[in-house]
Amino acid sequence: MEHHEKEYIAHVRKEDGSEVWATSHELSEHLLATAQLTKTFAQCVGSDWAELAGRWHDLGKYRKRFQDYIRIQSGYEAENAHIENGKRAPHSTAGAIHAVKQLPSGEGLIIAYLIAGHHAGLPDWSGGKGSLNHRLHDGLAEYQEALIENIPDNILIGDGPTLPRHINKPEALALWMRILFSCLVDADFLDTERYMQPKRFADRQAPAPLDKLQSQFFDSMAKLQNNSVPSPLNTIRNTILKQCTDAAKLRPGLFSLTVPTGGGKTLSSLAFALKHAQVHNKKRIIYAIPFTSIIEQNADVFRKFLEDDNAVLEHHSNFDVTPTKENSRARLATENWNAPLIVTTNVQLFESLHASRTSRCRKLHNIVNSIIILDEAQQIPRDFHAPITRVMQQLSDYYGVTWVLCTATQPVLKNSSNAFGKTIFEGLNDVREIIDNPVALAETLNRVKVHLPFDKQVTSWTALAEKIEQENCALVIVNTRKQARMLCELLPDNDSTLHLSANMCAQHRSILIKDIKNRLQQKTGGGS
Repeated sequence: MEHHEKEYIAHVRKEDGSEVWATSHELSEHLLATAQLTKTFAQCVGSDWAELAGRWHDLGKYRKRFQDYIRIQSGYEAENAHIENGKRAPHSTAGAIHAVKQLPSGEGLIIAYLIAGHHAGLPDWSGGKGSLNHRLHDGLAEYQEALIENIPDNILIGDGPTLPRHINKPEALALWMRILFSCLVDADFLDTERYMQPKRFADRQAPAPLDKLQSQFFDSMAKLQNNSVPSPLNTIRNTILKQCTDAAKLRPGLFSLTVPTGGGKTLSSLAFALKHAQVHNKKRIIYAIPFTSIIEQNADVFRKFLEDDNAVLEHHSNFDVTPTKENSRARLATENWNAPLIVTTNVQLFESLHASRTSRCRKLHNIVNSIIILDEAQQIPRDFHAPITRVMQQLSDYYGVTWVLCTATQPVLKNSSNAFGKTIFEGLNDVREIIDNPVALAETLNRVKVHLPFDKQVTSWTALAEKIEQENCALVIVNTRKQARMLCELLPDNDSTLHLSANMCAQHRSILIKDIKNRLQQKTGGGS
């Protein structure tokens, strides 16, 4: 097979269900296709940087050692399969070194970070053999071995890209590089998958356009309003909805939506997002929630009003369903968030924005030019306010992200100063409230009266259980799961006592919550 001496391979695979090898994935084709895809993903953040990273990311695969490895160790060349080829053949450092040598030092190092980390994750500059500094020196042999091969000029050449204006602080550089890294990683994965797993690649469906979802959602909301019984509460909810759709026309940026429980903030916040996306041409909506139990409930509400099960992508630890073709597509979409509406956790969102691993970072470029709703925004961990608000502000200022802080009790996330004017917390700037008068709204929707016992004596669990039995309907919240179980055991062991705990699996909890809602609706004659 003498033609292999001039054929450089990026990947090889067998035909499905066959021992026959398919044609190989030509290396220059993979590099150019990845470069084009990376450039497309990075249109709003630095397409010239992304294109170079894509073109050079697998430059080390030209070296003879790698070509021998992929042919012999894989069995692609069956007649040479008996030859011992020794160790694996690293290939991600050569492109990093080429970037440093081809471009001015600063520009070259930025692209070197992206290329060096496209398999194992973004490296540190120093600190051992995995650091970029060590690899740039230790990988010179890999680079020289690749360079002596017949690499096309259109792969090797590249001019110095221009640094965006806003990259004037280390933290700004860090987020920008992570987004570029995301573009490279996703493009590399997708082009490799296109060759290696064509059926899996074909299962990736293009996300439904947001304008279609917007039309369906407001049709569903109109039906709900037409069929609702007139009441003071429904009047308030309609007013909140209108204020959200009116505010959606305002310029993108940072918003707060302060609505007490019962005001319909879940649907109103989605209405704002869909309208805002239509007016300002946003790509997708991300709904981040701190609790998985709330995620499951909200996702079901969204599906009901959008009338499209495939439009909502759940991405959280409890999402586990029977494999089907549709669910397989959803699983694929969780890898890079290529969906119109993502419902996820705060942890998934903010850890991805600060992560170094390829799997976590892969989705970041699809956060650009999106709308992110932080439900229960007061649950953002206080110890991490500074890095979280910093990345939120940057995404808003430079990457077209609109944020909605959605809660009944807004957290203190804005800039604050002491009596001498010195900044003591650098938070969010120019957060605009959507509701006209949140204080008056809170007073109007106050439906709870708190009665505290006058005596200071501690109530025993037995006495509490006896008091609960006297009630027609009661919700009892205790501090720990152990206490909840203990109290439940003191109550009558019949169908009227329901025990809800975070110890339950997600499916069991969802079934029980649905049962509770059905019982309440029957008790109130269809109310909630």
